Amino acid sequence: MVWLSRTTKTAILKLTQRQYAEHQLSSLMARYGSAGEVNGHVFNALGAKIKGRSKLPIGKRIVCFSPHPDDDVISMGGILRKLVLNGNHITIAYMTSGNIAVFDHDVRRYVDFLSRLARDRHLDESAIETMRERVFTFLASKHPGDVDIPEVQDIKRIIRESEAISGIETIGLTSAAACFLNLPFYQTGKVRKDPIGPADVAIVRALLEVTAPDIIFVAGDLSDPHGTHRMCKEAIEGALHGLASRPETWLYRGAWQEWPITEATWLVPISQDELRLKIQAIFKHQSQKDSAPFPGQDDREFWQRVEARNKDTATLLDTLGLAEYFAMEAYVVV
Repeated sequence: MVWLSRTTKTAILKLTQRQYAEHQLSSLMARYGSAGEVNGHVFNALGAKIKGRSKLPIGKRIVCFSPHPDDDVISMGGILRKLVLNGNHITIAYMTSGNIAVFDHDVRRYVDFLSRLARDRHLDESAIETMRERVFTFLASKHPGDVDIPEVQDIKRIIRESEAISGIETIGLTSAAACFLNLPFYQTGKVRKDPIGPADVAIVRALLEVTAPDIIFVAGDLSDPHGTHRMCKEAIEGALHGLASRPETWLYRGAWQEWPITEATWLVPISQDELRLKIQAIFKHQSQKDSAPFPGQDDREFWQRVEARNKDTATLLDTLGLAEYFAMEAYVVV
């Protein structure tokens, strides 16, 4: 039905029996009796997917699992803002440090900042200068593919953690909402990761037992370049197995792809102001801006992809003849 509407450039409620016949869909007429019956059925089904703030959870315990320290605001910054306003108790669980996706020049910049701060504010310069010397010496001799020394790995991790905090503060959460799991499978220092193991599952399971969420949000866009999203989902599924009270699971997409409206369970409208706030939260991840280390096959910045996808989803509903919204996020409930 969506395909027919888009192909004929006709709103769903205006599709005719002739258009069905011309596109080999007469069997729908036989099943439902008339074009009007089919049109109304699909129009209502699509409309029922739209879930504004008043229909979203209120006062629930919610955990958002973010594979990297920016997937939360990239993929679901709009609904997170609404969930905050609805008074839910929200935990953002950052599953990996994301430290391999930080450029070396960012490390130099932050270490230089620390050195200048120590000098100007009369802090312990000796410790900072010792670290500076070790970090700068390593980076000067580093070759492609070399594993970062622990100091550099820690600095890159902290850069991403501070950006994540700034991002969720933009949408109304506090630093107390952030939980950095730093799963072991990711800690190879290389692009290639270890398989998900019992230690990864145990960390996720412990978080679920402590937070006892009613709802969890999980990354469902499994097209990230190095499979981290897929592996994180595997760890969550392992942790959920045998859990006494299994939470409702919402799958989100955003960084790499979006749910088609025909597959989505819920379509969450986003106003112009909410989309602007979401983009501002994405901007807080400065190490991933302008030129992310692993952008995939899409050369656009993450905020540009998000803006286009969220607007495209809303535009599609508009062309199908449903209510006109500025932007939309899509979710699948499993």
